[in-house]
Amino acid sequence: MEKRKVLVVFFLGVLSSYSSHCQNLKSEELKSLTNEKFNVAFTNLHHFLKLQNDGNYRKQIDQNKHWCDSVFTKLNFKTQTIKTDGAPLLLAEKIYKKNFKSILFYLQIDGQPVDSSAWSQPDPFTPIIKELKNGIWSPIKIDSNQNIYDDNWRIFARSASDSKGPAMSLISALQILQKQNINPQYNIKVIMDFQEELGSPDLPKAVLENKDLLSAEMLFIMDGTRHLSNLPTLTYGARGITTATIKVFGPKYALHSGQYGNYAPNPVFEAARLISSLKDERGIVQIPGFYDGVILTARDKQLLATIPENNDSLIIRLGISKSEEVAPTYQEALQYPSLNIRGLKAAYTGIEVRTLIPEDVIIEIDMRLVPETPAERQLELLRNHIMEQGYHLVDSVPSSEDRATFKKLASLNTE
Repeated sequence: MEKRKVLVVFFLGVLSSYSSHCQNLKSEELKSLTNEKFNVAFTNLHHFLKLQNDGNYRKQIDQNKHWCDSVFTKLNFKTQTIKTDGAPLLLAEKIYKKNFKSILFYLQIDGQPVDSSAWSQPDPFTPIIKELKNGIWSPIKIDSNQNIYDDNWRIFARSASDSKGPAMSLISALQILQKQNINPQYNIKVIMDFQEELGSPDLPKAVLENKDLLSAEMLFIMDGTRHLSNLPTLTYGARGITTATIKVFGPKYALHSGQYGNYAPNPVFEAARLISSLKDERGIVQIPGFYDGVILTARDKQLLATIPENNDSLIIRLGISKSEEVAPTYQEALQYPSLNIRGLKAAYTGIEVRTLIPEDVIIEIDMRLVPETPAERQLELLRNHIMEQGYHLVDSVPSSEDRATFKKLASLNTE
């Protein structure tokens, strides 16, 4: 909870740093403002988190959009809907002076789809405060009127950190400034995206079609992982992403292992060999050319080394024995593209497990990108690598002729 206060203080500083009314405010005074309004901010966050926000559902999008519209309207922002071919975007703007420079803030409002059964609480959208006891996060009851919270407490709810928490930090800072009659020496624009977890399918086109509306001297993206030190952080770049789905085909339909085991090949084994070919035991991607173009100079490494991180404590915190060997430190590792298996599916597990040879295996991949490794190149390298492993790639379901001709069959979907 205290960490959320730190974020609010941080944005108070950002928003008021060049205000003649506020330029003499000390850090302690900013903290005092935050503490004074903390209960209001927490209550607002609590209500915000209760709104389901799966970007696949238009009703949920509309509910969150209405909430955001109401909040920024009360802040005396002018709001307008940016229509797209899919889900709408919401823009809020406040002009303090016409000759001021503008900051454009990007807020992610949606969250990833949620499996309620996997949460150790009745409802992922009912925020619960928990503390760590004997290695288990346990709910605690607090007085809603109290203004003191333990630094080790956490809010458990869908999107609490990714990314309604950061959005509420900005909103809370704006509310405090409004209450104190403090005007930043920036004009502020806020663009709200309700399908970020779906890849923001309509955002690029909307940006191109609304260049004047969204123009600003600075762009501030309220999304991303907090730094390991837990200090408020300005990050000047982030790795991009591209995704792919590989489907490895086996028999035409699932077969009983008692009848066809030792005769019909199980595609899981071929899929396992393909997956194994993507990385070696050190965690280094084995696709030829995958890291081409990424060069860190001695000066780059020196600067990265000044960032406060401790690899030993990070390894303990993550519960791993050692890190992969793409780079010697966490910060250096972020400068390279990565390849991740984000999901696997083959037949059934758990109480639904059956004695089957499955008809296919689905491998979901994400690749994180850096400026030197554009998505188109990385996807083409992946395609070439799959074919180098002996696979014949088909567009959808293989034909009978394909099945009769090729031992290894797969499809690659990069949309």
